[in-house]
Amino acid sequence: MAFAFAAHATDFIVSSPAFSPNGILKDAQVLHGFGCSGQNISPALMWKGEPQGTRSFAITVYDPDAPTGSGWWHWVVFDIPASVHNVVEGAGTVDSKALPATAIQARTDFGTHAYGGPCPSAGDKAHRYVFTVYALKVAHIEVPTDASAAMIGYVIHGNTLGSTSIQAGYQR
Repeated sequence: MAFAFAAHATDFIVSSPAFSPNGILKDAQVLHGFGCSGQNISPALMWKGEPQGTRSFAITVYDPDAPTGSGWWHWVVFDIPASVHNVVEGAGTVDSKALPATAIQARTDFGTHAYGGPCPSAGDKAHRYVFTVYALKVAHIEVPTDASAAMIGYVIHGNTLGSTSIQAGYQR
């Protein structure tokens, strides 16, 4: 039975037309602020092959290389209906109308409820940005409206049926 689950889990994949796996993020996705002059546009993401029983999805964008001791959360979205299998480019704006009506954008480490693009320190090594889609066994997760990304991650992980990630880098 474990073999069947492992085989099914490999069918859950995420992709983006904005960057290739292990590629480089473009100026469109880079933050406009903190010394960076990008356009701060969240990339389109598409996913398929989620585990049976999925009732909703969550998306996170995380930089494990940020020099904070705990990484940096760039985008956290949850309560995406199970019938939805993509987010369009630019969906990560404050008060986005491009996300499903039930979707909630949580507070990132920038302090906003929206996508915040990469902006590593000038001269720092290339940072990795991990875009993860989680298939959840619940239609809605219960967290306070201003919960931290870490708290939301805890609840997401407690309700995950499967996850899939794509990674890209950026350096300035």
